[in-house]
Amino acid sequence: MQSLWMLLSALLFASMGVCVKVASAWFTSAELVFWRGVIGMVVLAALARRQGVTLKTQYPGMHAWRSIIGTASLGAWFYAIAHMPLATAMTLNYMSSIWIAAFLVGGALLAWAPVPVPGRNGRVPLPPLQGPLTLTVVAGFVGVILLLKPSTEGTEAFAGLVGLLSGMAAAFAYMQVIALSRIGEPETRTVFYFAVGSTVTGALWMLFTGVSAWSWTHALWLLPVGVLAALGQLCLTRAYASAKTQAATLVVANLQYSGIVFGAIYSVLLFGDRIDLAGWAGIALIIGSGILATVLRQRAVPKAPAEEH
Repeated sequence: MQSLWMLLSALLFASMGVCVKVASAWFTSAELVFWRGVIGMVVLAALARRQGVTLKTQYPGMHAWRSIIGTASLGAWFYAIAHMPLATAMTLNYMSSIWIAAFLVGGALLAWAPVPVPGRNGRVPLPPLQGPLTLTVVAGFVGVILLLKPSTEGTEAFAGLVGLLSGMAAAFAYMQVIALSRIGEPETRTVFYFAVGSTVTGALWMLFTGVSAWSWTHALWLLPVGVLAALGQLCLTRAYASAKTQAATLVVANLQYSGIVFGAIYSVLLFGDRIDLAGWAGIALIIGSGILATVLRQRAVPKAPAEEH
């Protein structure tokens, strides 16, 4: 059953991406972030009340930092969705596992002390880079090159860079979610403060970008952006909560990449985007690298908390 919850979550997040792309024709990324936060606050406050979870926290600083980096990821993702094919934007945002692997490799390099080992004729051991983890990073970025192509220019090239950064910020946010989970913060509370951060950041951002002309016909697209995001998060949470074993958790974690598949289907059928063979190969490489990185990470963290969008 946990697999079905994750598939439903991925479908809901991909559907949210469709609504974001449509709504971006009339609203800026700042407005989309703001309204996603406002609607999310309402839904999550109601859920917390139903669960009997208090929204008061003893760790406001950690929630603030998580909200800042999470909102940065969200805003960058929404911008990428607005300015490039949905499938590409979805794929770049789902690179968080590959970025985490890159951070682990970078940390191993920084911690490496090239000191000869006694009794080995002065040979210096190689840094503990964990070969398979390094390969996932290399393969993942080869996939990015195939997906974006060096020939991409103009607005789409900038959007590709922003989309890539959204995945990096999502990796930082995920690690902060892990830290909050380890100190016992309920996920409903964590996600609620993320919605608060989205609302505040979106409002401040709009001071610089301005507010679009209001039309109720267009504004109706804002509602599913917030509702689908909240429902997707709830299904994601249920999927991880239902996974009682390490193997089940691993399956759930990897099924999140079905969101890229749903996004590609929407991209082709609804928006008429054309993805060439190199693009499909890039998507496949990124998905495969992400899955392998998740498997390697799962060995160290038996039950990882849910990632957010």
